[in-house]
Amino acid sequence: MEFEELEAVPGVGAKTAERLSELDDPEAALAAGDVATLAQAPGIGEGRAARIARAAIRHEHDDDGEFLATARAREIYDDALGLLQERAVTDYAHKRLETFYPSAARSRIEEVRSFAREAADREPTPAVLEALEGVEPLEPPRDVRVRDRCLATNDAETYAAAGEAVPELSVELVDDARGIVDLARGYSTVVVLDEAFAGVDVDGDVRVEPAALEEPAAVVPERTLSFFARNRDRLRAAAAVHEAADLGAPCDIAALDGALARLNEDGTVADDETLDALNDAVADVDAAVSMGENVANDRLRAAIEERDVTIEGADLLSLVERGAGVDSLLQRELSEEFAEAVDAARDHLVDALGVEGYESLARQAFGDEPTFPVEHDERVVERLREELTAERDRRAAELKRELADELREMRAPARELVDAALELDVELAVSRFARDFDCTFPAFEGRGVRVDGGRSPLLDVEFGAVEPVDYGIGGVALLSGVNSGGKTSTLDLLALVVVLAQMGLPVPADDARLERFEALHYQAKTQGTLDAGAFESTLREFGELVAGDRRRLVLVDELESITEPGASAVIIAGILEALTDSDSTAVFVSHLAGEIREATDIDVTVDGIEAVGLADGELQVNRSPVKDHLARSTPELIVEKLAEENGDELYDELLEKFDRADRTGRATD
Repeated sequence: MEFEELEAVPGVGAKTAERLSELDDPEAALAAGDVATLAQAPGIGEGRAARIARAAIRHEHDDDGEFLATARAREIYDDALGLLQERAVTDYAHKRLETFYPSAARSRIEEVRSFAREAADREPTPAVLEALEGVEPLEPPRDVRVRDRCLATNDAETYAAAGEAVPELSVELVDDARGIVDLARGYSTVVVLDEAFAGVDVDGDVRVEPAALEEPAAVVPERTLSFFARNRDRLRAAAAVHEAADLGAPCDIAALDGALARLNEDGTVADDETLDALNDAVADVDAAVSMGENVANDRLRAAIEERDVTIEGADLLSLVERGAGVDSLLQRELSEEFAEAVDAARDHLVDALGVEGYESLARQAFGDEPTFPVEHDERVVERLREELTAERDRRAAELKRELADELREMRAPARELVDAALELDVELAVSRFARDFDCTFPAFEGRGVRVDGGRSPLLDVEFGAVEPVDYGIGGVALLSGVNSGGKTSTLDLLALVVVLAQMGLPVPADDARLERFEALHYQAKTQGTLDAGAFESTLREFGELVAGDRRRLVLVDELESITEPGASAVIIAGILEALTDSDSTAVFVSHLAGEIREATDIDVTVDGIEAVGLADGELQVNRSPVKDHLARSTPELIVEKLAEENGDELYDELLEKFDRADRTGRATD
C-alpha cells in the first residue's frame, strides 16, 4: 500500500504509515477494524491500534467524530462500552469493541445495525464461552534460523534476492561445481538456484531448483512449521469454538488437528520412529562405544583370570627378543576369547544404536588386532557419527517438508478459523448485552426521542430491580421533580439510549424511537456556584450551542446551580428560547421550573416526576415523568402529610401558600 493512502486516515502520519505498511494487508485490517492485526505493526500498541481503526472507520463514512460533545456525553459512552466489554471473553473482542462508537453518519449506523442484528441471534452457550477462553490472534513465528541447509548461486543478483527472500538460510556464492561439492560436505542439503548446475553429480543432498525463490516457504519448511507450532493452542481453541458453536469451518478440522498432533512445540516433527531412533543414536553413540569397550574388557579380564597361561622359557625368550608385549600373548594364548570379546562389543554397539543400515560401519569401530584394554577406532566412530547425523538431518528435513506441504495449504484457512472465532466473541458480547438488559433495536423516525419501558443498567442496583421508565421529548422541555426522584437517571437513560442507538446497537427498552442526532450535549450537574470565570465559560458553551444549526440532543442537569437562583431562571429561560428556534431537542432538569417558565416569552413544556406520597419516611415516586405537569416538591409533600396527620393551623397556612404558588407559577395539569 502506498504511504499516501494510509496517511489519508486522520492521525496516521508518515512514521505510523511506514509501520503499518509492514503488515501483509494493512488496508484490509483498517477496513475490518482489526485491532489485533494493526497492533502487530512495529511500535503500534493495542490502544493506538484501536484509535487508528476508529479513525479509519470515521474516514470511510465521512464522520467528523464530534457526536459526543461534552465530557458527560463521553462518560455515558465509556460506561456503555464498558458494559459491552465486560461481556467479551477475549482481549481481541475487548479491543475490537472500541471501534464501535456513536456516529451521526447513517451509513455507519446501518453498518453496525446489520452486524448487531445478526449478533443478537447468536446463542452464548457456556460451551462456546469456555472454548473462547483459549482463543487469541495468531502470532507470527519467532525468528527461524536453519543451519543444516544452504542456498547456492553463482549470480550476484540472485544472491541478493535470495538473502532477502529467505533470511532463514545461509546463501553462498560459488564459482563452479567444486564449490558445490565443498558446500555439500558442510551442509546436509544444498539448494542450487542456477539452472546451469543441473546434472552435476555431487555426493550428498544437492538439489538444483531455479524456481525456489518463487515459493520460499517450500525451501524453508521450518517457516510454516514454526508458525503452526507457535499457534497450535490458539488453533485448537478456535477449532473447539467452531465445533461448540456449530460454525462452518473454513478447513477440515480433523485434518488440521491430525497435522498439529505431528508437530512438536519447537517446530520439529513428532512421532516418527525412524527419526526418533536416529536422534537417539546420534545422542548415544559415544556412550554406546564406551559401553562396548567395557563389555569387551570385562569379558577379557574374566577370561584371563580364569585361565592359567603357561609359556615355555624358549618361547618367552623369543617373545622378549622380538619386543612383544601383552598383545602378542593375547594373540597366542587368548585369540579366541579376544575375538568373542570384540564381537560382544560390536553387538552391543549395534544394538545400542538401534538403527538399520549402519551395522557394518558400527562393527568396524572395534578392530581385529588383539589389544588390552580393548579400544575403539576414533576415525570409524567419527565417520559413524557423521553419517548418522547426516541421515538424521535428511530424515528430519524430509518429514518437515512433508508436514509443511500439508500445513502450508491450511495456513490461510487456519487464519480464517481463528478470525471467525474472535469475531464470534465480538458478536456474542453484543448478544449477551442485548439479553442481559432486555434490549430492542430502536427505530429512527420522527423528531426527538421516545423511550418506553426503558431501564438503565447504569444505576447502582441490580438490573432486575430497576423500575421501567416511559418518557419522550420532541422539542424543548423542563423536567421537574422531587430530590432523588430519578431526574438525573432519566437524563442518563435518554443519553444511553441515544448513544447505543447511534452506535448501531440495541437499547435497554421495550421500545425506542428517535431522530438521527448529529451531536449529544449532556451538561452534568455543577457542584456549587461557579466563580466568574467558570460562569462565563459555561455561558460561552451555550452561546456556541444555540448558534449552531446541527440536530442536537441537549440534556442539562440543574444548570441553576451555576449562579444565584433568580439570575439562573432568567439565563435558562433565554437558553430555552434560543433552543426552541433551533433544530435541537432539549431537556433541562430544574427545581426552578415554575420560575423559568414565568421568565420565558414562549410556552415551555414542563414535565414532572411525581412523588405520590411518603411511606415510613421514604418517598414513593412514579419514575416515569408526567407530561405537562409541574411536580410537587418534597417539602410540600411533607407539609401535606403533617397537615393530614396533625391538623395544625400552621400546616394548613403553608399549604395555602403552596397553592398560591401553584396558581402563579405552575401550569395546571
